[in-house]
Amino acid sequence: MATQTDSVDLVGDEVTANIARAALFAALMGGFAYVSFPNPLAVGVPVTLQVLGVFLAGIMLGPVWGAVAMILYLAAGAVGAPVFSGGAAGLGFLIGSPTLGYLWSYPIAAAVIGLVVHRGVDIRDYAAVSMPILVGAMVAGTTIIYAIGTIGFAVVQSVSLYEAFLISAVAFIPFEALKIAAAVGIIKSDAIAAA
Repeated sequence: MATQTDSVDLVGDEVTANIARAALFAALMGGFAYVSFPNPLAVGVPVTLQVLGVFLAGIMLGPVWGAVAMILYLAAGAVGAPVFSGGAAGLGFLIGSPTLGYLWSYPIAAAVIGLVVHRGVDIRDYAAVSMPILVGAMVAGTTIIYAIGTIGFAVVQSVSLYEAFLISAVAFIPFEALKIAAAVGIIKSDAIAAA
């Protein structure tokens, strides 16, 4: 009696590559959390490069895998990897920190940025996207991050939304503009290098 054996691909090459990219961007986010400098407009609250990571994940990975990368980042921090700002970690940071809203907004913002840039869930050539769409996508992502972040800050700190917005968002707007410019530079330099 002959036995027939067929090979079965449990996970396709494309899915494997996307998981690897998402994990890479999750690690990049952890590294960006350590890159911080004092904010002269908000004493005691540093500026990090995490939002730049959200921008790049949404643009380069698209809405689905960009969001997955941010979820992996949050999961790594929740289980104890020191990937949050200042090397913080743990589930408590995601449920009781003044920055919890910002952290939880990252997957949503990456998905929205990806949807705008790629005009849907299918990944397109992000290098060919026009400058207004690219910047508009990042402004939309920043708006989501600030909206959810401000609400989270207000709840944890027991302050009004107006006060939370002034403390946790307004002082960071100029730096977000610089991060948008940096993301555009990275995307456009990537397009030039690929040509």
